[in-house]
Amino acid sequence: MSGSKSALHHKRRPKKHKKASIEKKDYTPAKPAVQQRLEIVLKCDTSGCAEAIIAAISSLNQPAVEINIISSGLGAVNKSDIFMAETGSRLIVGFNVGLMPQIDRTASEHSVEIRIYEVIYKLLEDLESIAESLAPQESSEEIIGSAKVIALFKSSRKGIILGCEVLKGKLMLGNSFRILGPMGPMYSGRIESLHIEKDAVGEAVKGQQVGLKIRDFNRARLGDLVESFRINSVHYVKPWRPRGKIFYP
Repeated sequence: MSGSKSALHHKRRPKKHKKASIEKKDYTPAKPAVQQRLEIVLKCDTSGCAEAIIAAISSLNQPAVEINIISSGLGAVNKSDIFMAETGSRLIVGFNVGLMPQIDRTASEHSVEIRIYEVIYKLLEDLESIAESLAPQESSEEIIGSAKVIALFKSSRKGIILGCEVLKGKLMLGNSFRILGPMGPMYSGRIESLHIEKDAVGEAVKGQQVGLKIRDFNRARLGDLVESFRINSVHYVKPWRPRGKIFYP
């Protein structure tokens, strides 16, 4: 048992520390690149609970986020735990443990969040939610319209006006667009000016011919395609931030 306890009472070293990592399990050999890390301090009442929680954390499945346990130990949360948490994500997770006197003041001063649990599955559920909030937000691209370049007009030394015929959907002021040549995308920007004949317009729909002015690109060619698109957030989750408080979820 003494060997087990010594393994649990470990502290962060400059180059080596115990960690539990979350990895996306896939059918492909390649692993997703870790984009974010959640580095926590873990305190438990017994070595058996600590071992079980460490093993459970390592089995969580959250893409692109790695959970590192930078310090784990037994007993009440103390000032040393606060200082250790400061070197990571400023989060202390406790299971069936108490708090040393005035630890709430120290946590507030150092912006460290302490979360004390009595149920393991709730601890794991919250850790997974926190990790999910730190993952890159998912988004999707929506094609709004496409047009073909049928004429070119020089507007400045670096700029050009594309004479376009809208083939699908519409081109709208303010939307993002890109120019596609034979080899793929050549330019992307935001639609700042649309003209039908001499009149400024807010949009051009299928079948209309419209002039699209570009100030900093002049290498478009007849026959190139213009795609108008927007990026839609698929599922936005507000990223977790330590609040310098003590919670009993």
